[in-house]
Amino acid sequence: MTALRTARLRLRPFRSGDVAAVHAYAGDPEVVRFMDWGPNRPAETEVFVAESVNPPEGVHPFAVERGGELIGAVELRTTSPGHRRGEFGYVLARHAWGQGYATEAAAAVLAHAFDLGLHRVAATCDPANAGSRRVLEKIGMRYEGRLHDYLHIRGEWRDRLLFAAIRPRAT
Repeated sequence: MTALRTARLRLRPFRSGDVAAVHAYAGDPEVVRFMDWGPNRPAETEVFVAESVNPPEGVHPFAVERGGELIGAVELRTTSPGHRRGEFGYVLARHAWGQGYATEAAAAVLAHAFDLGLHRVAATCDPANAGSRRVLEKIGMRYEGRLHDYLHIRGEWRDRLLFAAIRPRAT
């Protein structure tokens, strides 16, 4: 897997030594408040990192680094190779919020998805997660609708807002 670079970030493959840095955000209840996973126990974080070091075909997990510090993750998945569809999601440590890093990382992964030949890329966010919605809008994804009772998270049914981007056509 290749590393991606942005103006301030490096998105690289995960390494087995990333467990402590990943657990710092994956175990934080505030960070995972809108996620369908977590807060992680240390063993769950170990499993996630191990799977990210050796991902299956069509899964592209990136560790997000700023100045050598791992501050989050972005994962791109090919959901239908034949139809060239994919989806991605991201998470950042709380101390990295509000600084444009999620937008920068998400834009890089979206561009990478199109470089890989995907035609359509989707992402969802919780309706209450205004910051994530802004990220998806800033990178040019279009709001396509609300998915009602889409995820069962910590005993509660949660909606998701669906966003998607289509590969730009050559003119």
